[in-house]
Amino acid sequence: METLSLALFFITFTFAAYFLMNLLYIRFHYSFLMPALTATFIIVLFLLASGTSYDHYMIGGEWIDRLLGPAVVSLAIPLYKQRKLLVDNLVPILTGILVGVVIGMTTGVALAKAFGFSELLILTVLPKSITTPVAMELAAQLGGIPSLAAVFVMITGFSSIIIGPAFLKLLRITSPIGIGMGLGASAHGIGTAKALEYGPREASVSSVAMSLSAVFGAFLAPVFVWIFF
Repeated sequence: METLSLALFFITFTFAAYFLMNLLYIRFHYSFLMPALTATFIIVLFLLASGTSYDHYMIGGEWIDRLLGPAVVSLAIPLYKQRKLLVDNLVPILTGILVGVVIGMTTGVALAKAFGFSELLILTVLPKSITTPVAMELAAQLGGIPSLAAVFVMITGFSSIIIGPAFLKLLRITSPIGIGMGLGASAHGIGTAKALEYGPREASVSSVAMSLSAVFGAFLAPVFVWIFF
């Protein structure tokens, strides 16, 4: 009974935090107010202030986590609707995603080396621009720390959706392909959520970029390890 009560409390608390932060985001619409970021911040503060462990939170949180799979699958809908756009621009999309993955990994390793990170941390940072499940598995295979890799992915995603829209505006990138590839390749899932605000075409390209970045990253990561180590 106590376990059920905890589960219901944390489910309700999580939804309430997201709902309220979403209202705030709709009202002001600044990228740093995206509910995925602000709601996470509120939940972390609550857990720290109340001394609640992550395991206790996940008694309810795991039920929300299970919705991630269906949410990702639902991205197939805009993909199907925009299939002609994707097929007609297959070469620039694939090229752009590949370049994005290479730049993401290169900058990650370069910055880590510049700050004097250990080899263990560099291997953990390497898959930072790939969606979380793949990044964690890739970090484990390379000899990094999977849980810390997830943190780097989150930092990358959140910073990308905060800086990305301003960067796109500065460079006057207005095409659906450019916006979708930029957000999907740099900010993966949360970038795709942001791309959906621009339109279904941007979201479709972003979801492709997110998926293929994981595939390209899985193949390229060992090559980077061979080159840099």
